[in-house]
Amino acid sequence: MGADRPSGQPEEVVPQINPEITIFPAAIDRPAENSLATKAARRKRLLELMSTEMLQKVQDNFSAAVGVAMVIVDPEGVPVTKPSGFSAFCQAVRARAEWRERCFHCDAVGGRTALSTGEPSIYRCHCSLVDFAAPIIVRGEYLGAVICGQVKLTSDEGATGLVDLSNIFPFEGSWREHQPLLEEHHRINEVTYEKLRSAAYSLFYIASHIVEESYSRGVAQELYAKNLRLAEESKRRAELERLLREAELQALSYQVNPHFLFNVLNTIGRLALVENAPETENTVHSFAEMMRYVLKKSGSQFVPLRMEVEHVRNYLHLLKLRVGDRFEFSLDVPEEFLDVLCPVMVLQPIVENCISYAIEPRESGGVIEISAYRDGVELIIDIVDNGDGISSERKQAVLRGEADRGGRKSIGIYNIDSRLRYYFGTDHGLEILSPFRQGRGTLVRMRFPLEFEPFDF
Repeated sequence: MGADRPSGQPEEVVPQINPEITIFPAAIDRPAENSLATKAARRKRLLELMSTEMLQKVQDNFSAAVGVAMVIVDPEGVPVTKPSGFSAFCQAVRARAEWRERCFHCDAVGGRTALSTGEPSIYRCHCSLVDFAAPIIVRGEYLGAVICGQVKLTSDEGATGLVDLSNIFPFEGSWREHQPLLEEHHRINEVTYEKLRSAAYSLFYIASHIVEESYSRGVAQELYAKNLRLAEESKRRAELERLLREAELQALSYQVNPHFLFNVLNTIGRLALVENAPETENTVHSFAEMMRYVLKKSGSQFVPLRMEVEHVRNYLHLLKLRVGDRFEFSLDVPEEFLDVLCPVMVLQPIVENCISYAIEPRESGGVIEISAYRDGVELIIDIVDNGDGISSERKQAVLRGEADRGGRKSIGIYNIDSRLRYYFGTDHGLEILSPFRQGRGTLVRMRFPLEFEPFDF
């Protein structure tokens, strides 16, 4: 950084002194292994915690009041405020790459010293000007530094701990060989050590206070947001518990005597076998399996997908016996997904809805398609019919549990939507697209993780 100019090369022209030249603030030294992502995260952290507009105003006013240059930088030395009060001399020096690197080195030393002690450090740069580097530390985290100075001291008396870096670079090729810069250097003001120290500490305390206040405000906002999320979670949990109680009460009405019911069904099945009526036997078997699934008592709210698929298959088989060839159905669920856990009773209520609104109103040509496929780490299940579709208003009413059906509220779809959101997050509710194909039909889509821990629920 301080090497002489190679022989044979023409002397680099010193730029004209211009107060409008852009300043590149000195970088505090940092380990080479720091990644760009880490540096960006540190800078973002400081910008999140403080109001740069307020710091800029404080810094500008301080610089004008005490007559010293100031800038606030992030942990990497990149400015978060615009430099205030930089002298024409320093602007000209920093406009030349070789000299600017020397400035960077001096400020890096000051920054390292301030970081190690947690207090402002004082040093004399290669241009024999004195600077303070004051660290901004919040809750033990180093967020940046206040750089203050670019002045001459009237006396070094009292300047305890001053690090003199004015002679660490060779005289040859330095700013001292250029008369215009020497003249500008003579014009730089002298201040007492106490005045410079007071300015540095004052801005240091104010900047730290602003950042601390911003940090506290951010923590308060984060706590408020968490409380809102907890309240919403409690609300969803209470709603789910209400739905489960309603489902349990409804199930109780079906469970007057399940053993008696299954005994009767088994008797009918055996009678059909004796009378050589295989269709009747299959029908009774499908119905018995449906009832067994609905009335089954389990400590878990989740079942393998194969059980849900088989339950829907039995349901549709019985429907085919009643309505004949008025509709066709397909179940395209690959074997690899059959052992995936899913919430209990999420397919049949949707299929039942398809029957009621897409199949029952027509004489023939009805279609219901059920398919499952992978989307990254989630399983997608689509249930499609080719009915007339539903309006946007009714779709919203269905998802709110406010849709009327035969004079009473239909809450089956709402129940499924609420459980999916509760188990897997608010972004996992049912999706309803209608019309779906060629201006007709409805698609109901659900998704849930291929792998999750059911004990969490």
